[in-house]
Amino acid sequence: MAASLARAMGDSEALRASRESLPAGGAWLVGGTVRDLLMERPLVDLDLAVSEGAEEAARSLAQATRANVFPLSERFGAWRVIAADRGWQADVTPVRGGSIEADLALRDFTVNSMAVALAGEGEGEVIDPRGGRGDLEAGVLRVTAEGAYHEDPLRTLRMARLACELDLEPEPRTRALAAEAAGAIASVAPERSFYELRRLVTADRVLHGIHLMEEARLIDHLLPELAQLRGVEQNPYHHLDVWGHTLAVLEALLEIERDPEPVLGERSGAVLDELRRPLADDLTRGEALRFGALLHDIGKPGTRRVADGRVLFIGHDQLGADLTRSICRRLHTSVPLAEFLAALAQHHLRLGFLVHERPLSRRSVYRYLRACEPVELEVTVLSVADRLATRGERTRDEAVTAHLDLARELAAEALAWRAGQFPRAPVDGHDLMRELGIEPGPEVGRLLEVVREAAFAGEVSSRAEALALARTKLPADA
Repeated sequence: MAASLARAMGDSEALRASRESLPAGGAWLVGGTVRDLLMERPLVDLDLAVSEGAEEAARSLAQATRANVFPLSERFGAWRVIAADRGWQADVTPVRGGSIEADLALRDFTVNSMAVALAGEGEGEVIDPRGGRGDLEAGVLRVTAEGAYHEDPLRTLRMARLACELDLEPEPRTRALAAEAAGAIASVAPERSFYELRRLVTADRVLHGIHLMEEARLIDHLLPELAQLRGVEQNPYHHLDVWGHTLAVLEALLEIERDPEPVLGERSGAVLDELRRPLADDLTRGEALRFGALLHDIGKPGTRRVADGRVLFIGHDQLGADLTRSICRRLHTSVPLAEFLAALAQHHLRLGFLVHERPLSRRSVYRYLRACEPVELEVTVLSVADRLATRGERTRDEAVTAHLDLARELAAEALAWRAGQFPRAPVDGHDLMRELGIEPGPEVGRLLEVVREAAFAGEVSSRAEALALARTKLPADA
């Protein structure tokens, strides 16, 4: 550990400055920082505990590193130091319980219940009263105490998140206690729950994390709309109920992320670049797409009916969009993320409806891109994962091939659309009002949309042609 700490001290500005500016003998690295040091993970977030003067210690660290500092929690006396331009932050908290050993006993899991003195006696040595180092080496996630989940119910969700993020396996008692305390997750601030959920969904082992959430009944309490998908049977084109299908869609999406070329072709690199773009709530567009895969069919339970022996889910796309917005409000996500996810649910069927119209006209391509904007690329990728996860007794390989062929075509169109590489309308709304003598209002927008579609299709290219087309579309009484 001393060697690892020495290397980290040399690599990390925050650790170096903490050692130099915080009081010798009264400051420790704690929790996830020590765990990450032992795992040789990158140090981005530092957890520091001081025996006294958390505010003074935080201000001293901020001054030494020319960083910003602000109170994080009045209740716990915690302060945060942020050096955003250098990509790190440090939380400074008072030692609880009167000693560092007592403080560690109050933490959530044994792998997070270790400390290292920054300076003075015992510098560089791991303080590990709960056996966290052994659990870490064994790949085990163990709750520190029987009442740990009741002290903070969010720890039930954190169990699942840490397991899939750190590749640890919760031991049986840790899982059983989480299930007993799962109902209390409803009392947790939505922002805290969404933070853990976001980290879980973006982890490499997200499917394992969801399995742990399901086992502990956390999905029932946190995302009941997903719990309602269990046992909802579908038509013979599906081999799974809606919940099983949803997980299969997410699994297919993860495979596309890992190896996109077999399904997305030569544009796969450009598609991945686009999915790496930031969206909102510290999520990229691709990470948010994982949430979209989980939520895209949540409207099915509320729309299921059987007619002439056929199972139907008419309107589940629109209901899914409405329910998605409701979930996002409940979790206090941003509006941009909510609208992104709602659009995925609302438009995830569109590409499938177009398969039988191939080859598509330029007008059909325009209408698809325009309707799906701003998720025209992401919903195309989602439709591929959805199609690959649908393998019922009536599924035909040629139908899957046709879907993937069209998806590659429309993914290329979506990339060009976002880059502005398409014919633009040679007039704007002001031109239409002035030349056609119409007043501002919805009619201007309708006519402009007619011209834009025609320009995209290559049917008009000049101002005169655009105005002539618009005149033919004026109401008879205009």
